[in-house]
This record gives sequence, C-alpha cells and structure tokens, in this order.
Amino acid sequence: MTMQPLALPVGAGIDPPGPNAPTVTMSPADTKVVAADAATWRARLHAALMPDYNRNAAVYWWAMVGLGGATLLGSAIAVAALPEAVLVQVLVGCVTAMLAAMFPVRIPGSKSSFAAGEIFIFLLLLMHGPAAAALAAAGEALVGSARTSRRWTSRLASPAMAAIAMATTGTALRSTLDAAQSLGAFNAAALMLVVMVFAIAYFLLNTLLVTLVVHLKKGEPLRLGEFFDSFGWVGITYAASSLIAALLYLTFKQVGISVLLAALPIIAMLLSTLHYHFRQRESNEAAQRVRVEAAEREVAQAAQHARALGDSERRFHSAFSHAAIGMALVAPDGQVLQVNPALCNLLGRAEADVLGRRIAGFVHPDDVDTLTHRLLNIDDQAGVDTAVELRCRQPQGREVWLAMHSGYFSEREASAPCLILQAQDITARRDAELRLHHSAFHDSLTSLANRARFAERVAGAIERCRADPLHRFAVMYLDFDRFKLINDTLGHGAGDQFLVTVASRIRHQVRPHDTVGRLGGDEFAILIEDRDAEQVAVTMAERLQHALRAPCTIAGTEISSSASIGITCSSTGYATPDEVLRDADIAMYRAKAAGRARYALFDARLRAEIADQLHLETDLRRAIETDQIDLAYQPIHDLHTGKIVSYEALARWRHPGRGPIAPEIFIPIAEESGLIGALTDRMLTRACRQLKAWQRRAGHHAAIGMHVNVSGTDLCRASLISHVTSTLLANGLQPSQLTLEITETTLMKSLDVALETMNRLRQIGVGLSVDDFGTGYSSLSSLTTLPITSLKIDRSFVQGLHDGGQNSDIVQAIVTLGDALGKSVIAEGVETPAQLAHLRKLGCGFAQGFLLACPLSADVAEVLLDRGAPISDLAQLPSPVPASIADGELTIH
Repeated sequence: MTMQPLALPVGAGIDPPGPNAPTVTMSPADTKVVAADAATWRARLHAALMPDYNRNAAVYWWAMVGLGGATLLGSAIAVAALPEAVLVQVLVGCVTAMLAAMFPVRIPGSKSSFAAGEIFIFLLLLMHGPAAAALAAAGEALVGSARTSRRWTSRLASPAMAAIAMATTGTALRSTLDAAQSLGAFNAAALMLVVMVFAIAYFLLNTLLVTLVVHLKKGEPLRLGEFFDSFGWVGITYAASSLIAALLYLTFKQVGISVLLAALPIIAMLLSTLHYHFRQRESNEAAQRVRVEAAEREVAQAAQHARALGDSERRFHSAFSHAAIGMALVAPDGQVLQVNPALCNLLGRAEADVLGRRIAGFVHPDDVDTLTHRLLNIDDQAGVDTAVELRCRQPQGREVWLAMHSGYFSEREASAPCLILQAQDITARRDAELRLHHSAFHDSLTSLANRARFAERVAGAIERCRADPLHRFAVMYLDFDRFKLINDTLGHGAGDQFLVTVASRIRHQVRPHDTVGRLGGDEFAILIEDRDAEQVAVTMAERLQHALRAPCTIAGTEISSSASIGITCSSTGYATPDEVLRDADIAMYRAKAAGRARYALFDARLRAEIADQLHLETDLRRAIETDQIDLAYQPIHDLHTGKIVSYEALARWRHPGRGPIAPEIFIPIAEESGLIGALTDRMLTRACRQLKAWQRRAGHHAAIGMHVNVSGTDLCRASLISHVTSTLLANGLQPSQLTLEITETTLMKSLDVALETMNRLRQIGVGLSVDDFGTGYSSLSSLTTLPITSLKIDRSFVQGLHDGGQNSDIVQAIVTLGDALGKSVIAEGVETPAQLAHLRKLGCGFAQGFLLACPLSADVAEVLLDRGAPISDLAQLPSPVPASIADGELTIH
C-alpha cells in the first residue's frame, strides 16, 4: 500500500520558524483535515503490518514492542559498560545463541524442536547478569522468528517479549541467588535447582506473552490447561538447558574460560548426533511404513487373487514393476526369473544383464556365503522369510549395501515355487554407522585408537596370555613433559598441531601390528605383543626418545620436546586393562620424578609407594582437621644487637603410627592434594595466636614479629587476604608484625597470578619475604617491582662461607642488592661461629640457624625471649645451641 504524504499547513516545516516569521492560525476545518490524514496514515500502517489484529491485540502488540525495545536499550547500555574482556564473552555468547537458533533439532513424532541457544543464554545470565542474557534471548528469538515466520509483527514482537521475559526472570533469579548466598544457603545443588525453576518460569512467561497475542486476536480467553498441555514438553528442554548451563558455570568457576571453549564443540557434536539420530529414526520409520504398506498390498493382492486370479495377477505385476524398492523373482537355485526397474537401478545394470543370471553373481565375494546360507535356510524351512544385509557390486566397481528380504512365492501354473526378493539401498546408513563406529573407537584429532579401543585391545592381550603361557605383552605410557607450556604460550590450536605431529612420529617408530592409542590430552600408550615384549619395549622407548627429541615447527615456532615413558609387562600378572594402565601410569610418573625425558619400568614397589602416599594423604587430611600439626618457632636474630627480632613458625607433624614426618615429605603432599590452603590457614591462625600470647605475658615483647611460610597456591587463592585480615583483627596484632615467606622458585613460577595478592597484602601492611633467595633465577627487574620487604639468603650459600670464596661473593652481592633495594637481608642455616662472623663482616643484618637456636616449642621460645639480654658474643659459643635452651629444643627433621 502506498502511503500518502501528510499535508501540513502553511508555515509548517522541519525547522522551527524564525523570530520574525508570521504567525499562522489553523482554522477548525484545517484541524479536521490534519486529524483525518493522521487517522488515514495510522489505518494504512495498521493494514500493512497487522491486518488481522483487532484493537486489543494491536494495543498489546505495541505495548510489548515498546517495553521490549526499552528493555533492550537498557540492557545494551549496561553491557556496554562492562570490561572489554567480559564484553567479548557476552558478544560470543549472543552470537553462539543466535547460531544455535538457526539449527534446531526437531523431535520425531512432534511438532516441537529445540536448540542449544538456551544453554548459552542461561550461561550468560549466570556469568554476566540479566542484561547480557536479555540481549542473547532477544537475538535468539529474532533468528527463530525470522526462520519460522515472514511477518514483521512476529519478527519484532518475539525478540521484544523474549527480552522482557529474560530481564524479569533473570533479575528475580539474581535476587534469589544473592539472598541465598547472604543466608549461607548457597551451594552447587541449590544453584542448579534455582536455575531450573527460573528457566521454566522464563519459558512460561515468554510463552504466555506470545500466546496472549493469538488469544487477543481471536477474542478467546486463555485456558491454563491447554497452555500447559501445548508447551509442557518444551518447558522440560528449557530446564535441561538451564541445568547444563549451571554445570558449565560451576565448572567455569573452578577451571576457567577454557572449559567453555571445550564445551562448545562437545555441545555441537551432541546436537549433531541427536539431529542425525532423529533423522535416522524418521528414515527408519518411513522405511518401516513402506515395508508395512508393501506387506499390506501383498495381503490385499493374495485376497484378491482368491476372488479373481486374473485381476490379482495384473495388479501384482503392476505393483512389482512400479515398486519403489527393488524386487526380483528368483528360482530355488538362485537364477533371476523376473526383476523390476528399481532393482536394476540398484545393481547398476540393464534388465537383460540381470535376467537368467544367478543372484549371487551380483553380490560381493565376501558376502556370497551369507546369501547362500540364507537361501538354503528358506529351502529347509518352507514358508519362513529371512532378511539379510549384504554388499552388491555395480559394474563401475562401486559397492552398494542392500537390505534384502526373501520369501516364498508361488503361481498356479508354475511347476515349483520360487523366491521373491525385496532389496532396499541402505548404503547411506551403513556409511554413517561406520563413521560412528570409527568415532566411537578412535581419537578425532590423531585418528589413533582412543582409550576405549586401546583398553579393548589390552583386554584381548590379557586373554591371549591366559590361553598361551608363552604369550607376552608390554604397555608403554607416554606423557610429554612440556605440553602445557606449548598450550599456554602458543594456544590450543598449536597444541593440537603438536599432538598430531608427535602422533605421526610415534606411528613411524612402532611395528605394524603394535597398537598406538591416545588416552587423552598429551597422554599416549603403545601395546606391544611379543615373546620378548619387555626388551622390545625398552628398545622402542630409546628409539622414541630420540625421535621425539627432534625439533618440530609449530605455528612458526621451533619446538623441542621430550616424553616421560612408563613401561609395564604382562609378567606382573594382570586381570583387567585398568590395572595395566594404572601401573604403566605409575611408572611414567616415576620417570618424571627421576628427571623427565626418560623411561622407567614398573615394579611392585612403585605401587606400594603410591598406596603409601595415598594413605599418608588421608592421614594428613585427618591431622589437619583435628589440629594435630604442631608449630616450632626458630628465632631470627639482629646481628648488630644480638637480640631476637622475630620468630619463624615451622610446621611439625608427629604421626601417631609412623612418628615424625619431615616437612619436605608432607608439604608436597598437601600441595598436590589441595590441602595446603587449609594447612596454611591453621598454621597462620596458631602462629598469630601464639604471638599475641607472648605479648600479653610480657609486654616488652610487643615488637617481636612472626614469619609464616606460604605456598604459591596460597598466593593464588582469594581467601588468603581475608583470612590474614581476620586473623590479625581477632588477635589484635599490627599487620607489620606478620611476614609471609615464599620460596623464590615458587614465586617465579606463579608470579603473574600472585602479584595482585602480594600488592594487596602490602597495602594492608603485612611483610613479604623471599625465602631461599639465590636459587630461583629471579630477574633484577622483578625484584625492583615486587612488593617484598626482605630477602632470605639460601642456606647453601651460607654453608660454604670463607674469605675469598665464591659463596662469599654471592652473599656480599645479595647484601648489597638488598641495601640498594631497601630490603632487609636474613641469612639462613648459620651453624658455625665462623659463618656468623663472616656474615657480620659482610654487613648482613639478620640471621637464623642452629648456632643461634634450633626450632623450639612455644614455651622454650618464650623462655628465650624472657632472657632479655642480647647474646654477647655468638662467635665464641662452644656448641650450636645455648645450654640454657638445649633441653627444650624440638627434634629437627
């Protein structure tokens, strides 16, 4: 419809009139004309956009579009204010949701379909709030409406209503989660339940808003029973999508953004599999209907044959000739008597080339015996039908899979009954099954056997060993030593390219009958079956080390890598593949512990060591929970005054059954098992409580400080700062009285993550000390920017101190560096008067060690504090420990 321009009175225009413009007064007649034109314009617009909308429906539509537009504008403004990294995540989520909406999965036997877009909408809601989710929901609705409707009313209203529904339910969800968190009722299970409830609420609200348009247009009341019956199944998919989003969100909170990058191809693969499965199901149902219809036609033809043989014969031949599936009449010896055009097309031959020849001549040689057996089975059991799937060869060499159904057929004039064959092309289905079978048992990246396939082959090897005592096998477990570095520096794409390269190298080093599998990540395994399997495995391991050590170019960068290899053999005695892989994995970790880039053979002692470490981890967890870890306190002396200025708190564990356990044993176990955070928090609390107790009993010790060791893991967790702050406040300590120590090597490994935590600790006033300084290869630029307050010289440099020695030069350089940077310097491991004298000569300010005092119990440490007077001449002490405190020292491990 052409829209007429609106007539304006004289003097009206786009620009406002000037100050000297003449005043034009409209007459009542002119006013009516303008009003009539406006009404005509609105009527034309209504007729163009919504000709079937009554007044109520039109008012409701405009209200929803206006409110939805305002919601989208507010959401866009809120999202635009987010940080750039978060904004990129929101954009990726919106685009992914819109792309998913373009490829919905239709449910067989239903008019409903679903897409994965809701997963990413709910994930954006949990990660970035209702504004981001509203934009994604509107984008998905826009794509869905554009795909299913050509009307602009639907294309405008659907995104607006989706935005309103998501903004409403998303805001309510956020408020509910915040309230639950403030009440302490927030956990993973509660999150998933609440998200599912609000996902259904979002679906119901959005569907209600859309459904109201239809009911308003028809002037019908909305009946809730019909509403739930029509949309209940789809609501369940929304709940499932929200559950997946909640699981992804929880995993994201633990692992980071990499889980989302990994989840995208997995979700896409699952949807593709579902789409294929549903399509295949529809195809099978259609094929079944065809077979049922054919059977029904045959029954009808048989009944008609009893009434009128002539008509039945003509109808049969007509159905035979025009059938969509291939059909043939075959003599008992297999000779083709009659064939229809459909079967000729399947065989790729003319009718004359098929008639008179045996049906077996068109079948693949490997399937001839199968066909012959089936035909003989029909002959032995007259009247019994049979079905078989086999391959046929066309003249061009192409193989076609046919589903062939055979049964007896007889005519009145025939001397003997014959067989009727029905054939249907199932090549596409068999190809898809082969691809799925390959995907199920092979790694998609390297095309090697996956874990399931490799375990299956190992199980076969175990069975062969049981059947033949002389049969032997070995399994090699490979793990690349620097794969994580490749992923972190060059990206996961380069990591995948690296895995493809090394997989090819491994294949070239094994024998043709050996099995190579990728178990996951950068872990590979090789199955060797040979009478001398162990020797073959050792030789192959040496050959692999040489081949894998050769540089390769990945993403334009030359990379040199190596692998740690664990080997186990069937002589150990195995019952399941899991046991074999477990022991090979244990041997591989032994190779890593021995220095990497080497191989190790499994023996029973390794398994015992792993079991012992597992038991020790369990005992350590119980010891931390029951507060069985004690603290010893080693004093730090001021070398200028001889006074004690602070104590270092050292964790000590006396196992009830094993006795004292050295810190160098249980601290690494705590770090590997994730117990280090709880251990550090407990040690920090006890050390601060003890420091406060000393201050209460002797006010003149108020200046004494406390050093507590922390790990790199501690500096990377956000709860450390809050725990330090609360502990200081609870004990009434000044932040400057607490110093946290971290080894230089650990600090350099986790510097990027730990730096923010260190800066915040220094802002509070807590001291930071670099322990074992001189062993971690930290750069001078790092030292100038790190918020540290002191350096602790590693004991290895103190042990060899003498005039003119290299260690003396190193210590002098550290002292000079500390003075230049304004950092205190503390020497560790002082054991002889000569070392102490040399440290004083070099200008070192502070020291600790067995010469001054061993780690002490809290009571003995307090006695040492109460002595008050400085140690006058430490260089002249005859023994490492003053006699007055020797009885109270703790055993050192």
